[in-house]
Parts: sequence; C-alpha cells; structure tokens
Amino acid sequence: MEEIWMRIVENLNDRVSGPMKFRLLLQPAMAAFFAVRSGLLDARTGKPPYFWSLVTDPAHRTDMLKDGWKSVSKVFLIALALDVIYQVIVLKFVYPGEAIFVAFVLAILPYLILRGLVTRIARKK
Repeated sequence: MEEIWMRIVENLNDRVSGPMKFRLLLQPAMAAFFAVRSGLLDARTGKPPYFWSLVTDPAHRTDMLKDGWKSVSKVFLIALALDVIYQVIVLKFVYPGEAIFVAFVLAILPYLILRGLVTRIARKK
C-alpha cells in the first residue's frame, strides 16, 4: 500500500514540472471565471454563498449541486481529458483515480472556494 501512495505522490509531483504544465494555471483560471460569473449572479438574485449553503441547507442541496455542475462540468471534463492525455504521454499508463483527483483540484476546488467568496464580496458593495 505504501508503494501505491509513493507512486501517486511522485506522479502528482511530476505534473508540476512535466509537459503540459500550463494547464495547472489555465484550468483553475477557467474555473475561477465561471465561479465569478455564478457568484455575481448569486449576489444579484439574493442567493446565499454557494459552498456554505451546500453544507448547511440540505433542502436545496440537490438543486445547488446541479447548478454548480452545470457551470463547472466542462472545465472538469477538460481537466480530466488533459490529465489522461498527460498520463498516456508521460506514464504510458492511465491511473483513473489520479486523473479524477487532479481534475477535481484544478476545476472543482477553485470553483467551490471562489463562488461563495465572490457572492459575499459583491453583496458588500
């Protein structure tokens, strides 16, 4: 089991300096664009901050997840596809768990963090 974790850490570390490293900046920037757009819309329509509402409002969680997925799904799928391409080129093998993890970190995590922050900031103005 320790060998698997070491391989994962090494493979993730290699992505930072290997080919296609520009995507590590581009994909979070794309997710940020969609988060800002959705966060501003949330502020205009009076919706609560996104991530906090996901955690605290189970009645609307499904609708909110659908709305968030609609906004960030393309960025996530592009991140997933690019990581699979990276793995094929560099590793000559595809590790699906690593690809999903990288796509989550590059697309969904920035979206979750920024959408609620943008909503809060936009409301204060």
